[in-house]
Amino acid sequence: MTAVSTSKQPERIAGMFDAIAPRYDVLNHLLSAGLDYGWRRRAVRELGLTGRERVLDMCTGTGDLAIAAVTAGHGRAAAVIGIDFAAEMLRLGAAKVRAAGLGDRIHLARGDATRVPLPDDSCDAAMVAFGIRNVLDPARACREFARILRRGGRLAVLECGTPTTRGFREVYSWYFRAVLPRVGRLISKHGDAYAYLPASVAQFPPPPVFMDLLRTAGFSDVRHIPLTLGTVSLYVAER
Repeated sequence: MTAVSTSKQPERIAGMFDAIAPRYDVLNHLLSAGLDYGWRRRAVRELGLTGRERVLDMCTGTGDLAIAAVTAGHGRAAAVIGIDFAAEMLRLGAAKVRAAGLGDRIHLARGDATRVPLPDDSCDAAMVAFGIRNVLDPARACREFARILRRGGRLAVLECGTPTTRGFREVYSWYFRAVLPRVGRLISKHGDAYAYLPASVAQFPPPPVFMDLLRTAGFSDVRHIPLTLGTVSLYVAER
């Protein structure tokens, strides 16, 4: 595989996700073998929602996590504000929200995770699915999440992880670095986006470092929950 840029400049990342937006959902489900549905449900469950909460879904993309939060069987959100800086992703997400009849409960807007366009103490919970590693300054984004959350509010962050079981780790690494980029490129017709994925994951801080980043940002009771043999990390923290 040739070298791929891992620049997190917002214009570059937004352009890349806009380019793959039409095939984004299909590839998410295909490349995760459908496990992504369960990961999102678990993240919502860890927020401990009661049906009254206003929730921020940062890096909302096409809105799958926001939809999961308001349709959860137990512990759903009253309303979700989904924010992303990729306009085409938001356009497709808005169409999905309308088709699901959820336009009165999910509101999508364009914005940056390092400058969340919401007032202080305005949300009861916040969540991010596979987006924090794409932010230019993750530490600043986490401080923003702490700023907009009310005291006692929870944050759930889903991100790609690294399996710890030897043998499976090697097989997964081969799939992640060799198979996934080729399948992604074939279906999305984008040369770099799915090569960027493993490269950006390799640069993301390991769990202990990211947990310290959350604590420094103002969170407590920070937990790391490995999912699917460690291929995905779920971080949960309280403001």
